[in-house]
Amino acid sequence: MRFNEKELIFLSRQPSERAAELGMKGPKKGDVMKRRLVKLIVNFLFYFRTDEEEPIGALLLEQCRVEREDDMAFSIAFLDEAERKYLFECDSQEQCLEWIDAIIKASYEFMRKNLIFYRSEIHRLTGKDPLEQYGISDETRFQVSSGLPPLPPPPT
Repeated sequence: MRFNEKELIFLSRQPSERAAELGMKGPKKGDVMKRRLVKLIVNFLFYFRTDEEEPIGALLLEQCRVEREDDMAFSIAFLDEAERKYLFECDSQEQCLEWIDAIIKASYEFMRKNLIFYRSEIHRLTGKDPLEQYGISDETRFQVSSGLPPLPPPPT
């Protein structure tokens, strides 16, 4: 996926869902743990040198796995490069759990699954498709593709 550098810098300056100084170790052999300002904005995890305003990198939080490494550390690995892990150290166990939860919920896929679940629940309870009023109920991205039965057509 290609990104425009100016757009990423602009995005990195937007209000964040979470931000903190964390220990961060990159995936390369020989990388060492360094203190970084880490900001979660939409589905990007930006990281900065603690004394700079522009990010030195960003992770797109799609197709990735977040794992707890110990009480105060977690890692992010991408499905297409599972051996390359980014390691993050937090200041407390509570902070670690909050970061893991926020990162998992930041992905587009997580939001899409929630939309499909709540759409199905609303349809089950009301008999109406809540997306129909927006003219987007037939779009592929809102369809269940995980073996669940599709929504029945609305009653006529």
